Amino acid sequence: MEMTETAEPLQLPFGREVCIQADVIKRHVDSRRQTQGKPDEPCFALLWDNDLRALREACGILRAERKAVLDLWCELYLRHFRDRHSLQEVQFKSVFAGDLDAVIDGLLAGGLSQVAVRLCGVEKRLTERGVPFEEIATAVHLFEQSAVETIKQRSIAELDVGVLDAFAKFSRCWVIALAKHFIRNSHGGAAVRFVHLGDELTRLPPAERQSFHGIVGASPVMRRLYDIIEAVAATRGTILVVGETGTGKELAARAVHKVSGTNGAPFVALNCAALPRELIESELFGHQRGAFSGATADYPGLFRAAHRGTLLLDEVTEMPPETQAKLLRVLQERSVRPLGSTREIPIDVRVIASTNRNPEEAVREGVLRRDLYYRLRVNMVDLPRLRDRIEDLPLLVEHLLGVLGERLGRRVTGVDDEAMHALSCYHWPGNVRELMNTLESAITFARGRVIGLGDVHCAVADTPRVSIASPASSELVATLADVERQVISRALAVCGGNKRKAAGLLRISRKRLYARLTRYGIGGGA
Repeated sequence: MEMTETAEPLQLPFGREVCIQADVIKRHVDSRRQTQGKPDEPCFALLWDNDLRALREACGILRAERKAVLDLWCELYLRHFRDRHSLQEVQFKSVFAGDLDAVIDGLLAGGLSQVAVRLCGVEKRLTERGVPFEEIATAVHLFEQSAVETIKQRSIAELDVGVLDAFAKFSRCWVIALAKHFIRNSHGGAAVRFVHLGDELTRLPPAERQSFHGIVGASPVMRRLYDIIEAVAATRGTILVVGETGTGKELAARAVHKVSGTNGAPFVALNCAALPRELIESELFGHQRGAFSGATADYPGLFRAAHRGTLLLDEVTEMPPETQAKLLRVLQERSVRPLGSTREIPIDVRVIASTNRNPEEAVREGVLRRDLYYRLRVNMVDLPRLRDRIEDLPLLVEHLLGVLGERLGRRVTGVDDEAMHALSCYHWPGNVRELMNTLESAITFARGRVIGLGDVHCAVADTPRVSIASPASSELVATLADVERQVISRALAVCGGNKRKAAGLLRISRKRLYARLTRYGIGGGA
């Protein structure tokens, strides 16, 4: 079909211009609809017969080199988005492998109806995963490059220019079709996009983060923790989370689960110290009916319940030694054998273990198998104690007051200076969990909307403040001043010297902050 010379330019994606006359397109689309019986396929109908012939010839190479095309496609995607991509390698290939097969089979068969239906479904699947539309469109465009590069490497004869043009047009048609479906489904997908809004916000530069998937903190040690979580989430390897009681080990495990892009998959947690020895294996690996007294029905177990998701084994050092040996086998073989069964069942589960003990000491004491420890520590996440990041205290207090106020039905707007001094000087052996319990008690007994020193638990209140009139008062006041100077200095460091942001972080007015800076001789930025 020839195109007339009188045509107007139409700008298609990625800055390429084609000249198409409107009446020619209309006749071609109408013809394509009649022959293929697919009335809702105007975008793919822009492919001419000679384009389809060129694509069909190239698809022979693509089918033979399917793995190479998929590997290059994924490599180009990861390289393009660097650390900003929403899909990891395994996820990308699982999503697009079927689409690649649909493209090859559909083009070889000479029809686009099934190809169009399959390819337009990718937008819905990826939107549900929280992938931005611009990332989806770019990934589709990179298909063209991966296909052409693979054909260039495998084809002995010089690559026909018509093949290059055909693949370029095909990828543009695919993007146009995706955009149409994206707009059509935008209202229905609004709820999904709001769910993933928090995930999008956590992709801000680390220096700007004040929270990360439920974990609160902006100190340097917490920003390093966020980076570590993102790094270990990029693999499916086992993870060992180590931290004192109350540091947020389950929060860290859930953050790994969310960052890894498996939000739709299950997250299952088991406290290994909460189950008796005789029940833990059945709970983990499952059992068949009649496997033991009381087993009246088949039970799949938590490993199978967490298939393709995450299983958290909290306080793994409390697990019996014989169960630890079976757990090690499951991690190595990637399969489970339910009690009473002789059949191994394959599983795909990310295992995260946690402990509040020093794992090396636990190994020396014989409560943690050495071989299991080596298997678990492939990726280790060490959570900081609250006393080691005391500059995060104002952020934590603000966050917890909001959570607890809503839960208790009481609105508390903040904490006064004396109470904040007391909170800052306490050593917090129970970490964030103890801080939360302390604030819950303070909210319950507070007489006003601001928590004062008298509302704080005596164990916390008595630590920094004995008696102003005592002989040790001058030494004590100096200690409080040192703490205040340290907190203000760290707040300024976190905010890059910006005094306005530092005042907001400390929950004090700028006027009060300037007074403290003058008193302590601390410099700063704006």
